[in-house]
Amino acid sequence: MSGELHEACGVFGIVGRTDAAALTAEALFSLQHRGQESAGIAVLDNGAIHLRKGMGLVHEVFHADDVNRLGGLAAIGHVRYSTTGASRPENAQPLFVRAHLGPFALAHNGNLVDALAARDRLERQGAIFQTTTDTEVVAHLMARSHATNLAGAFQDALGQLSGGYAFAVLTPDGVLGARDPFGIRPLVLGDLGGMPCIASETCAFTAIGADFVREVEPGEVLLLAAKSGVTVLAGGDPSRDKLCAFELIYFARPDSRFGGESIYQARRRLGQQLAREAPAPADVVLGVPDSSLPAAEGFAAELSLPQELGLVKSRYVGRTFINPGQSNRESGVQRKLTVVPEVVHGRSVALIDDSLVRGTTMRHLTRLLREAGATEVHVRIASPRYLHPCHYGIDTSNRDELIAGVTREDELRQLIGADSLKFLSAQGVLRATGRPDHCLACFTGEYPVPVDEEEAGGATRDE
Repeated sequence: MSGELHEACGVFGIVGRTDAAALTAEALFSLQHRGQESAGIAVLDNGAIHLRKGMGLVHEVFHADDVNRLGGLAAIGHVRYSTTGASRPENAQPLFVRAHLGPFALAHNGNLVDALAARDRLERQGAIFQTTTDTEVVAHLMARSHATNLAGAFQDALGQLSGGYAFAVLTPDGVLGARDPFGIRPLVLGDLGGMPCIASETCAFTAIGADFVREVEPGEVLLLAAKSGVTVLAGGDPSRDKLCAFELIYFARPDSRFGGESIYQARRRLGQQLAREAPAPADVVLGVPDSSLPAAEGFAAELSLPQELGLVKSRYVGRTFINPGQSNRESGVQRKLTVVPEVVHGRSVALIDDSLVRGTTMRHLTRLLREAGATEVHVRIASPRYLHPCHYGIDTSNRDELIAGVTREDELRQLIGADSLKFLSAQGVLRATGRPDHCLACFTGEYPVPVDEEEAGGATRDE
């Protein structure tokens, strides 16, 4: 991944298990790739909600004794990367609220494009905010709702906001789950021994031995309860599904599935489609580890070229997209990837990456490949040019940071030091992923949820 995207978060929820907290912790380990700044678990125990959260990775925040002490028969969990709100302890989730309708805790993945306007309105009405997250806007709207229960208050709050989101909300009645009306952010429903669970990705179900049931439909609101199972509080509309294309291109783990589609197979087909659209005069194909390796495999197979391990990734450096700040990203890239000279010396290289956003990684890699003796470096990107900001949960709200959006293609090629540079087409993405539609706003500028860029840009600014 050349550009270091920042995905919002991962969420999980389960009911009806005496080991709910331990299962949630295990699920969060599998969702760690979605956020590495903070982690948290809220549990329901005899009508009371207990919360444990902190800054850092899941294993740094939770130890076995901590999880066991949480107890409870229902739980939600969260791993976070900050899009709205800075990386601070108070912004870690879940957020806990005591309201007149009862206690609840919220875990959120995504971004609410009108959160700033809603926050300003609430503050004028006397609301006092404790965090800088858009999630707290939902909490205040729920607390002020005239609904008769928390499920109604949650639906009331969502009806006043828009964006790309997936929520897990812990209440005394169980776990509420919701996905935005266009299904931009993912949420899936599972079953563990007759007890329902929800997660951002199916890899969380695999980690705890749960079965995948289905995707939560766009706009659907569910109540998960131990005795009654899954109750649909608001129906969804699968015809409006515009799952973020970057879930399949980069964010999701390759062992996850969406709608029955293997992420690994989808990425391999992206590489095959890229080879059809933009073949390269190369002797060897290299993928940028790890997320680009399936695309490189597909690219090499389509052109009958060898794919070799020419780039080595340190297992002890996290995804550079997780690191806030450009200087942190650049130092992370230098620590993370090295070249195997014997693979590239005297050879023309096709370097496959899944995207090019800020260009940090790619400039570094082309230089390293040339220093290792590569005669040519032909860069191929298994997604279109990233031209427009995302306002639905990816931290690219600043257009000036988008290297492909502010630079012409030939200038971009020179800037990253490549002999040639080609991108997959937007239609190629749709053909390769096998889904009829995606949110492709970052490529095409066609936003499924109307966006006031000044408002939405501010909503994704660390405060």
